Amino acid sequence: MERSTPSPAGADITAADDEPPLSDRPEHECTAQKIAPALLPRPAGHGRNPGQWHDWRWQLRNRIRSMEQLGGHFPAFGITPDSLKAAEKFPLAITPYYLSLIKKPDSSDPIFLMSVPQGQELQNPPFLEDDPLDEDQHMPIPGLVHRYPDRALFLVTSACAMYCRHCTRKRVTRSRESCISTARLKRTVEYLQKHPEIRDVIISGGDPFTMADSVIESVVAAIRSVPSVEVIRIGTRTPVTLPFRITDELTNRLRKYHPVWINTHFNHPNEITPESVEACGRLADAGFPVGNQSVLLKGVNDDAKIMEELLRGLIRMRVRPYYLFQCDLVAGIEHFRTPLACGIEIMERLRGRLSGIAIPSFVVDVPHGGGKVPVLPNYVVSASATHTVLRNCEGLLVSHPEPYSEEIRNQ
Repeated sequence: MERSTPSPAGADITAADDEPPLSDRPEHECTAQKIAPALLPRPAGHGRNPGQWHDWRWQLRNRIRSMEQLGGHFPAFGITPDSLKAAEKFPLAITPYYLSLIKKPDSSDPIFLMSVPQGQELQNPPFLEDDPLDEDQHMPIPGLVHRYPDRALFLVTSACAMYCRHCTRKRVTRSRESCISTARLKRTVEYLQKHPEIRDVIISGGDPFTMADSVIESVVAAIRSVPSVEVIRIGTRTPVTLPFRITDELTNRLRKYHPVWINTHFNHPNEITPESVEACGRLADAGFPVGNQSVLLKGVNDDAKIMEELLRGLIRMRVRPYYLFQCDLVAGIEHFRTPLACGIEIMERLRGRLSGIAIPSFVVDVPHGGGKVPVLPNYVVSASATHTVLRNCEGLLVSHPEPYSEEIRNQ
């Protein structure tokens, strides 16, 4: 049974009684229950209860939270002292669903790489930082990052269904899983009302869709109550790691507050499954434009053929490739980083092979709050007042005439 919800700006940010991702504690912890490895479904799916398996609450409660649990699923997986230390420093959480996508429990498997702690996470060059984008320095109030003049990033929870090993906010997962309080939501609304230049609010975390339906709606309704906010975006990886979370109940609640955009995070074709296709289709059918933000990851998708397969799959499921990010300079992800030249080469190979709607922008989020910088292959060979020489995707040089100036016309 759900508790009554007050007006949006002062909403009671607590869970419904039947929605366990949030607890009833005053600090609104989002901790999920741990269970013994023997009670978890094996990755191959033997012994699954279909009703439980498709219940997103069950998936959250039964996340793999320790290396010992992981070893119970993959007896051949060698747990090393360094991987244990990495799991202690950067906690792990893997939904049973996402675990089932691992085909081989070693570094040759992209799903394994993105979800399982590695000893390399402890190896950090001096230029890597916990908060390289200076998000904490750009918070005028707790949880609201106001870095660009016209938009703000609203961090509403520290919880995720699955903790990606390449996460740009690995620092957040070190703390307990918590969700926004009533007081903080009210303070955020007040800040937005005082700053009408903010027209676009991105709701993120953590993952907002780990929260109860009523909590998510309260947050979205509160932001929508600010007249100057034109667009609301929600960042979530649940279509990838917990597709059962995208329910009709959730979409029906949120579609009342359009325009609401959804950005998700597919990195590899193996993440495109019938379940994820259905989840994204449900979002699209409810009128949510869905975009995808991938991260270029060594050993996962640093290959033009893999990236092409991923992008084609996204377009088929009505998900628009939005960004391909160069790895942020975050402590714990050096083993995922690729040279910038790798991303440039991939982008050049995609051009001409894919429709323009399937090609994302390759960007670097510049450290210390410098913003996103697009990085493109150089297609301009030379330029003069009369012609610019361009190189196309096949290497053909084409001379493109410039408009006549008055000086040229009079010659």
